[in-house]
Amino acid sequence: MDNKPNILTAIIETRRTVKPEYFSSRPVERPIVEKILENATWAPTHGMNEPWHFVVFTGSARQTLADFLVRNYLQNTPSGKVNEQKRQLLAERPLMASYIIAICMKRKPDTKIPENEDMAAVACAVQNMHLTATAYGLVAYWSTPAGTYANSTKVFLGLTEQDQCLGFWYLGYAQQPPPPGSRTPVSEKTVWHT
Repeated sequence: MDNKPNILTAIIETRRTVKPEYFSSRPVERPIVEKILENATWAPTHGMNEPWHFVVFTGSARQTLADFLVRNYLQNTPSGKVNEQKRQLLAERPLMASYIIAICMKRKPDTKIPENEDMAAVACAVQNMHLTATAYGLVAYWSTPAGTYANSTKVFLGLTEQDQCLGFWYLGYAQQPPPPGSRTPVSEKTVWHT
């Protein structure tokens, strides 16, 4: 009997969101990141729009990203609402990950596909990224800090006005295996009509 369903189920059930504070210092190899991105492109996409677009930060570019995230947070948060702990995390997290990938959506200029369907396609691409990372023994964290959807972020990432940044995806090895997850039984989330 083919074991693929069991392998896929195991990967899906062991996928975990792990924040960069819990990443080890072990570097992720670039060919793995390239495969993660390649697998992202096999997500479902209405009308073959393929709206995903990725901006990858590694090496010294992580500091450039950290500086931008802090600046963007301060510019997009009222002064009385600035949280020093959040500001510190924005400064430190990019340096804790081997790679940070800006998750972006670029829509075709004359598409008739609704925007929410392109956004769903990008989210499916990110799920493919998560599952591929899990298969390689990696963990990831999809973050949408203050200012993620601001025009300043589009400019920083080289996006046009109609494009969108949907967050930043941090990739690394976990310091220790994440704990098992749990989900509400599917029977509580499903209605069958027969």
